[in-house]
Parts: sequence; C-alpha cells; structure tokens
Amino acid sequence: MSKEVNVAMIGGGFMGKAHALAYAAMPMFFWPAPAIPRKRVIVDITDEMAEDARQRFSFDEASTDWRATIARDDVDVIDICTPNNMHAEIAIAAASAGKHILCEKPLARGAAEAKSMLDAVERAGVIHMVAFNYRRTPAIALAKTFIDDGRIGEIRNFRGTYLQDWSADPDGPLSWRFQKDIAGSGAVGDIGTHVVDIAHYLVGRISEVNAMTPAYIKTRPVQEGGLDKLGASEKNASARREPVDVEDEVISLLRFENGAVGSLEATRNAYGRNNFITLEIHGTKGSIHFNYERRDELQVMFADDPVDARGFRTIYTGPAHPYGDGLWPIPAIGIGYSETKIIECRDFFQAIASSTQPSPNFVDGYWCELVADALLKSGETGKWVGVKA
Repeated sequence: MSKEVNVAMIGGGFMGKAHALAYAAMPMFFWPAPAIPRKRVIVDITDEMAEDARQRFSFDEASTDWRATIARDDVDVIDICTPNNMHAEIAIAAASAGKHILCEKPLARGAAEAKSMLDAVERAGVIHMVAFNYRRTPAIALAKTFIDDGRIGEIRNFRGTYLQDWSADPDGPLSWRFQKDIAGSGAVGDIGTHVVDIAHYLVGRISEVNAMTPAYIKTRPVQEGGLDKLGASEKNASARREPVDVEDEVISLLRFENGAVGSLEATRNAYGRNNFITLEIHGTKGSIHFNYERRDELQVMFADDPVDARGFRTIYTGPAHPYGDGLWPIPAIGIGYSETKIIECRDFFQAIASSTQPSPNFVDGYWCELVADALLKSGETGKWVGVKA
C-alpha cells in the first residue's frame, strides 16, 4: 500500500483549488500511486478564509500561522500557493525544517531571491519542485520525446508566445500582479516565465536576450476586500486608483547555448486571446507546432515524409503518449488545466517516494529567474543581455 504523505498548503486562492484537486485526484488517475497525499493543514490570511478553504478543499485543519504549521512534526510537504513576495521566506523556513517543497511559479521575484531558495533546499537535502505545469501537457511531453529521439533533427529555431487579455481593460482592479514589490515583475514573471521554462525543457538554456518591455496602463482601481481579483473580474472606473509599476508586455529575440535562435512574446493585453500559449520549433529534419488552446493536439512535420504527403499532420494525444495511460482511454477525449496539475502532483510524489529530484526543480526555477532578470534589463537598456549565473 502506498505511503501517506501529509501536506500543508499555504494559500487558499485559485492555485490552492487547483492543487487541492490534484491531491484528491492523483491516486485515482495514477494507481498504484507513488504516495497518497493527505491534506493535513491549509493556511490562509484570516480565520474565516482559512476555515472556508478547509471546508472547500477538504483539509483536516485550518490555520493562519504558516510558521507554526511548518514546525509541525505531522507535516511532510509544504505547498506554497501565495503571492510571489512570500515564496522565499516560506521556502527557506520549510527547507530548514526538513520539509519537501512544491512552490508555485515564478519561483521568486528575481534571480538573487531564487538563489537564496535554491541554496536553502540544497543545504537541507529536501525534494523541491516549481509548478510550471504546462510542460506536463501530454502534447508538449510528446514534443520532447520527438526532439530527444532526433525526429526533427538539430533545432534551429524556437518561437514561443503566451498571450492573454484579462488585463487589457484599464479599469480592471489592481491585483498584486501589477505591483512590483509583490510580483517582482509583470508579464515577464507572471506568464513569460512559462515560455522560458518550455523553451528550456524542449530546446535548452537561453544564453542571451534582446527585449522590449513596454508598460501601457499606468494606474488601476484599488480593489476592496481580501480576495485578489484578476483584471477579468468586475470593473470599477470610479474607484480610487493607484500606480501600476510593472511591464505589460515582453517581446524578445533569443539565443540559446546550443546555437539555436528564437523569439518570445508574452502579454496580458491581447484582446481576443485567452490562454494562448503557442510554440513552434524548426529543426533540420522537421518541425513541431503546439497551441495550448487546442491542447490535445500536436502538429508535426517530418522532412523525410514522402513528397506527396509532406506538411503538418495532427496527432491527438491519448493512451499511447506521455502520461496517457493514466488519463483517458481514447485520444482527444479532452485534457484540461486540472490534468496538468494532476500529472505534476504525480511526478512530485514520485520524486519524494524515490528520493530523486523532479523537474522542474529550484535549479530550473533559478535559471528562469536569470532569464527574467535579463529580459527586464534588456528592456531598460535596449541591448542584448547575457544570461549568467
């Protein structure tokens, strides 16, 4: 029988919901499970919020004291689902207490903060993971398989985008995601790092960037109440406004350590785009294209196809593909955001059970932050900036 592993989750918002669902569902999808997550404690800002989250997400206990929760002997895992400014303090304390750590992305507000977290987990010898869940979409994992098997040859070019529109309206509320001291950055950290992680996963580490990072909306209405609201929530044009001090968009040329070139584009101001994560990779023997809004599909073209059949074909992911045997019985039945979190949960607990570091871990999160810092610096200077540890 699989061992129970007690989880304490800090933060009961949207990401808390996604993680709690994954803890409940993971053993149902991947049985026998590497371990059984037990939802032991959930921590939130107030007693009322914590108790509400406990009931909604089926945790044993509720708390408002994350420090006391970390110190408990009956807690094995700390799951960090807070705004970015709390990641480092919580992770360092958790590592010092010998707890395994799952931390939402981005790992930190910059490379220096991420390095302090990485140092802490390496000193402690605990298991650590950053929740870049999109790389666990089966179609992206299949793309990785094709690349590793040499099916598209040597990679020449990568193009990645992450376009959303939830912050395009200037009367959308002032989420913490628009405040540099909490978020660290805007489009770069919030969604651009997802593209960076996918690029690192599929192509290799980025070595140099040349970016533009414009800011369009200078102020936003202050929201009321303790629950953070994204820009897609209700608008309030008459409310008191406060400054926005992060970038709205990043567009960058990329160079990779292996000689490949590419581009990255991320914005939350693209009307008509909801969660438009795309990638296109060109190699010496073929190409791959993926669009997350059609996430059951991977488009591939192999140069050695017969001349009369050359062109992109669509593969619908299913049982024959990565993670498929634990999901649904036929291709194209439907993969959603929740499934990527379930797969992420399975890989994290597999790492705990086998005492091996998962991927992406805090090393990968740190390198994403090095790229993020370089993108921001390049946006300020207008020059190519190298990515160096």
